Amino acid sequence: MANLIFDYDGTLHQSMLTYAPAFRAACKMLADKGYMAEREFTDEEISYWLGFNSTDMWNNFLPDVPADVRENARIFLGQDMGQRVENGEGALYPNAEKVLAELKSQGHTLIFLSNCRVKYMERHSRVFGLHRFFDYFYCCEEFDFIPKYQIFSLFSLQHKGEFIVIGDRFHDIETAEKNGLKSIGCGYGYGKKGELSAADIIVDDITEIPQAVKNLLL
Repeated sequence: MANLIFDYDGTLHQSMLTYAPAFRAACKMLADKGYMAEREFTDEEISYWLGFNSTDMWNNFLPDVPADVRENARIFLGQDMGQRVENGEGALYPNAEKVLAELKSQGHTLIFLSNCRVKYMERHSRVFGLHRFFDYFYCCEEFDFIPKYQIFSLFSLQHKGEFIVIGDRFHDIETAEKNGLKSIGCGYGYGKKGELSAADIIVDDITEIPQAVKNLLL
């Protein structure tokens, strides 16, 4: 059995269902106030920012805009996404719950690790019943927004046994690489070409994760 460290957005959660409309609404708000030019963003452009913590996202997306404006945009986007999730617009990937239940029934310890904030983590856990599957929850806000690979080093001593990192972005594979862990790259998520090249196994569908875990534990 192993400790399975799951990323959330893009790995289990179809984030673009709520993130894309919220992102576009936030950009329109900023354009209306004169802080950026009004323009259309493709889904590919928007999905690039998934996986970053929200503060880093806005700092990199609009570095020349005043910090308080970026913070207000962050809050606006987060509240918009939150309301959409509460309204039932969000969704896990098809078969995500089945995969998590299967892994848990096999005796694995499931660990949630995301570059999100506590409120986001708690809302999604409530809406999607994530406590049915996960034994531990960690998010970057609890660790002052340090990188995932550093967060792992802070909580890993609390868990015995082997670890496997499962995620769709470079932050996840970096966590595995920097800590000498095995990894499963989720090619169906929001990562760009090459981000998952260092993963031990790349899966193209969420239903392939249980077999990938078995293969890594042989």
